[in-house]
Amino acid sequence: MAAETSVTKLAEEIAGGSDRALSRGLTKVERGGDSAEALLDLLYPHTGHAHLVGITGSPGSGKSTLTRALARAARQRGLTVGVIAIDPSSPFSGGAILADRIRMNDVATEMGVFIRSLATHGALGGLSRAAADSIDLMDAAGKDLVFVETVGVGQDEVDIMQAVHTVIVVSVPGLGDEIQTLKAGILEIADIHVVNKSDREGAYRVVSELRSMLALSPGDGKSWQPPVLPCVAIREEGVSSLLDAVAEHLNSLKASSEFERRLRRMAKARRI
Repeated sequence: MAAETSVTKLAEEIAGGSDRALSRGLTKVERGGDSAEALLDLLYPHTGHAHLVGITGSPGSGKSTLTRALARAARQRGLTVGVIAIDPSSPFSGGAILADRIRMNDVATEMGVFIRSLATHGALGGLSRAAADSIDLMDAAGKDLVFVETVGVGQDEVDIMQAVHTVIVVSVPGLGDEIQTLKAGILEIADIHVVNKSDREGAYRVVSELRSMLALSPGDGKSWQPPVLPCVAIREEGVSSLLDAVAEHLNSLKASSEFERRLRRMAKARRI
């Protein structure tokens, strides 16, 4: 009985916006068990309000720096932000290596921003097994935007599209043959393409090639057309335009049947 009361109180505090309670709840769902399931059941009615945004791409593309810049830009607009950073697991402790958290240390101290690192624990697809439950908790805690940054992924690890409303795929110049990169299946899941480090030589060739590839993709001319946006995340250049595109994508989804379709896809993935 005491355990039930404790979980109920924790759920109430999370729904009330307590970051301390949210931290405890995230630890609980990462560990799993009956009390974690009970907590998720209690908080489910409070979910469905946050805009869930996935940020994925190859290692070294600057995903963490971009996520940090987006969080700062969102706070400047008065939005509350949750960040779930999926880090590789330590081969010794099994915990998250926390490289992403280190890169976001300054923004992590800002009011209205909550950052949590999760270890992959060997899960494939760029996400952690606890990621979906952690997203629900941040949503229930009242975050306006929840950014989910995947561990660096390869060509066909696209689990992120089953967990969020909007997928940002980050590319950079100089990581090899861009034409070969364009064939990667991960690019096909993007709602928004970002070419980060666009101050580097060859960046606008990558932008041009991405736009050419998208122009050849079949479409009805009415649905959302993924933009390709140059960005220098470390200097926060182009980040405001990217945040605008994120909001525009959500509006586009809600103006069509696509939003409900994505919600059904996300729910189906949770049942598997």
